[in-house]
Amino acid sequence: MSSEIDFDEILSKYRSDPFDYVDVCATHTGVVRFRVKAGDAVEAPGGEWLQIPGTALYEITRERNPKLIAAQTNGTVSDIRTDLEGQFVEAGERLLTIRHPLKKKEIIENILKEVLYLFRAPERAKYYFALDVQSRIDKKGARAVTIDAGEEVLTMSLMKRDTPIYYSGERGVIHSVYFSPGVSVNQGDPLLGVCAPEKLPLIQKIITRVKADWDSE
Repeated sequence: MSSEIDFDEILSKYRSDPFDYVDVCATHTGVVRFRVKAGDAVEAPGGEWLQIPGTALYEITRERNPKLIAAQTNGTVSDIRTDLEGQFVEAGERLLTIRHPLKKKEIIENILKEVLYLFRAPERAKYYFALDVQSRIDKKGARAVTIDAGEEVLTMSLMKRDTPIYYSGERGVIHSVYFSPGVSVNQGDPLLGVCAPEKLPLIQKIITRVKADWDSE
């Protein structure tokens, strides 16, 4: 991470386009029938326990078994593959894109992922902090814990086998934790966001700027 962060450039990017673009892909092979069109507003699951399903996006039929797929995020349908209507598609085929308006918290998280060192999951598995690291976090909080390259920081649980995971990035404090113990993380997804101690004031400055700028709107 560069010691110099161009706040204005980062913030202007989100001011001009404060959206995430979420691709929705076919969950499995089958024939697709769309339930939305370009420009439609869609809602994420709602309710206290997310028991209210999101907006129906498409139906996919395999072996005469139709399955309705609902939106997992709110926003607007910005692009839709109308050429695939009524067609057989393979699993993973992109069907449509939702333009999701970013909340202030999401903007901060996105910026942090740009400026922190991200330590990523080597495999799809469940992860836990190593006992020593967990003990230090319990006493001080994650942002008071510094980790070094080569240090055992995590345990990877896969197929009932636990494997120690050694940190391989720059020395720094654990600024952000992106996993929940016992919940599977996909390969390549970030586990930790690490910040060199001397750069913490810069990170805090970003957060303060975003909060101030977006509060003023």
